[in-house]
Amino acid sequence: MDTQVRIAPSILSANFAVLGEEVRRAESAGADVIHIDVMDGHFVPNITVGPLVVAAVRKMTSLPLDVHLMVERPENFVEDFARAGADILTIHPETPGHWHRTLQQIHGAGMRAGVALNPGTSESVLEYVLSLLDLVLVMTVNPGFGGQLFIVEMLPKIAAVRRMLAAVGSVAWLSVDGGINMTTAPLVVRAGADTLVAGTAIFGAPDVTVAVTALRSVV
Repeated sequence: MDTQVRIAPSILSANFAVLGEEVRRAESAGADVIHIDVMDGHFVPNITVGPLVVAAVRKMTSLPLDVHLMVERPENFVEDFARAGADILTIHPETPGHWHRTLQQIHGAGMRAGVALNPGTSESVLEYVLSLLDLVLVMTVNPGFGGQLFIVEMLPKIAAVRRMLAAVGSVAWLSVDGGINMTTAPLVVRAGADTLVAGTAIFGAPDVTVAVTALRSVV
């Protein structure tokens, strides 16, 4: 596990009227990754952005773009997001498609592959795809909306995923998304997380630089 925890601001909570400026502020503040939530209104009850916004963000930052696909048919969009400049594409095993094949498809398109686990999904689904994973994202809220409260019962799941990765010598990132703030960040890092996705705690703060610095200081 890396000694420095990565901070991944989620643009879901950014001001889209000045999105480029928001992304640049996050990078200048010391963020390590930019997290982009893609929702289709079917897999989750909300609609957000698509490849065009990812392509626009790509022009604004040199940071890795971690694109989290909360869509029913992620396999249909792999090439689009690769062309848009995504570095990491994270999919859900709860989708109806063949997600083992989709992970291979993501690698074939030149991106790193991730799997996101909803709160009600067991980490056991990862067992036969661990060798394909560059990132595991444990959701500590139910996906679809920003600003939700952290589900504390997910801490054992984070620890279980960390043990699974360690058992096979995986260097995949262990990311956590949902309700991450000054109180919950130390909890998930102690459980084994090395990447923190935070939206409201960063872009909802009066000063993005202060927010990133403060979040890093507690982990």
